[in-house]
Amino acid sequence: MTTPHSVSPDLEARAERALTRLAETKASIGRAIFGLDTVIEHALTVILSGGHGLLVGAPGLAKTRLVNTIAIATGLDSKRVQFTPDLMPADILGSEVLEDSASGTRAFRFLPGPVFCRLLMADEINRASPRTQAALLQAMQEGFVTIAGIAHPLPQPFHVLATQNPIEQEGTYPLPEAQLDRFLMQIDVPYPTREAERDILLATTGLEDNEAVPVLDAQEILGLQQLVRAMPVGESVLNAILDLLARARPDQSKDSDVRDGVAWGPGPRAGQALMLAVRARALLQGRLAPSTGDVEALAEPVLKHRMALNFAARASGLTLESLITRLAKVAA
Repeated sequence: MTTPHSVSPDLEARAERALTRLAETKASIGRAIFGLDTVIEHALTVILSGGHGLLVGAPGLAKTRLVNTIAIATGLDSKRVQFTPDLMPADILGSEVLEDSASGTRAFRFLPGPVFCRLLMADEINRASPRTQAALLQAMQEGFVTIAGIAHPLPQPFHVLATQNPIEQEGTYPLPEAQLDRFLMQIDVPYPTREAERDILLATTGLEDNEAVPVLDAQEILGLQQLVRAMPVGESVLNAILDLLARARPDQSKDSDVRDGVAWGPGPRAGQALMLAVRARALLQGRLAPSTGDVEALAEPVLKHRMALNFAARASGLTLESLITRLAKVAA
């Protein structure tokens, strides 16, 4: 592990232990998930940062299996909700029921919904109605839900890994910008390479199917999240993040493509997400302080869902991926 001179021995020792445990976690996930090393790293980055992730990919790319495998390896109790247009907020949050007691009196009792877990998989989240999306939004942002005027805290840590199918859009409700901004990262899940697909076919069509094994637990993850926040961030990394945010905003940028083609740019929450994510990525890779390379590597998954191109820019062939990549290289 490479360490900066300003790091205390205690922090360095904690990071060394964390590195070993995270390596074991990645190895456990790798038993069941093949060819998605970057996706796995991004998902773990989201959890270490204390945030939520949006997994975007075509059907059949192991998004559900990935979340289930992460839940096993991290020791987080998980639940899955298949989002549909008729899903109501109470189906996720829970509801109060009127019960008769042994003494003959009646009283309301709260029945928690599936959101009361530490890792919630929101499958095809864009198929839920805006009302249901808004209910989940409070849980994601506030860490509690309100039923009949009473706040019910969620267990900690609490993370949402939502999936979204970018191909089939009939009958969907696109997530509003306010909710997209609550996701720390958008994680694009690609098709596997030929070698990875070969491993998948051999591993999943035989008599035995490898599964992940538990490595971490909730308390250990909370400790890792505190460690991530304690990691130092150099001036060069901080300036790279600030430069990137300014270059991506149409009213501040000197880049003509941004000024003319970006409808809206990232807000301060994007900077907060980058500050946490670059630390988590550095820890996952055995470094005790992030570099500008981490900013460049995480710029797209952190900013992609927090920006939008106008019609003229899309018509001219400009893409957010290419634009963010170029802006990140200049900033870093």
